[in-house]
Amino acid sequence: MAAKQKILIVDDDNNIAELISLYLTKECFDTRIVNDGEEALLAFEQYSPNLILLDLMLPGIDGYQVCREVRSKANVPIIMLSAKGEIFDKVLGLELGADDYIIKPFDSKELVARVKAVLRRYQPPRTEENTPELKCVKYPDLVVNLSNYSVIYRGRAVDMPPKELELLYFLASSPNQVFTREQLLDHIWGYEYIGDTRTVDVHVKRLREKIKDHANWSLATVWSVGYKFEVRDL
Repeated sequence: MAAKQKILIVDDDNNIAELISLYLTKECFDTRIVNDGEEALLAFEQYSPNLILLDLMLPGIDGYQVCREVRSKANVPIIMLSAKGEIFDKVLGLELGADDYIIKPFDSKELVARVKAVLRRYQPPRTEENTPELKCVKYPDLVVNLSNYSVIYRGRAVDMPPKELELLYFLASSPNQVFTREQLLDHIWGYEYIGDTRTVDVHVKRLREKIKDHANWSLATVWSVGYKFEVRDL
């Protein structure tokens, strides 16, 4: 029997945390609850969760700082929980490395669906006897492999969350084709993500910090439209 996936629930409201734990336990997840930022960082080291549900408004170390600390050590998926619905808070959370952002109060089915969706994106592909064709694009100094979720840039592996990699692969798979933010949001996040187009901007910004423009290619902005992976013949 496969081991249960572990979810670390970080919320200073224990009633909400217990309710979330109940939802997830019914879906056969293993859960652990902590109520502040310091406990969260300690539990992250000891519990080794597969995913963290992280409230932003925590006593002591807030959720933003917890996210920053976790991201400096590991690529474990993080879903932020907050009563704050302002665009600024969402964008800040995503810029710090969160994979999703859920506004309180939330529907239990939506929460469980988003947890499952994020975990699916982090699962490595299964190996089979009849291995399907590799999903890989190659350019000078850049290899983006969607089959094993790896990026090689200038000969070195680049660590990036699944959504960044999927966005890069999608754009690079259709060189010089312009996609609107709405098209990218729909294709990469799909119906499972209820967000706004700034989500795309945040992920492109993070990609540009890791993958610099090359003489042969670049992540180009098409003003008032969207983005494209521009390829130049030199």
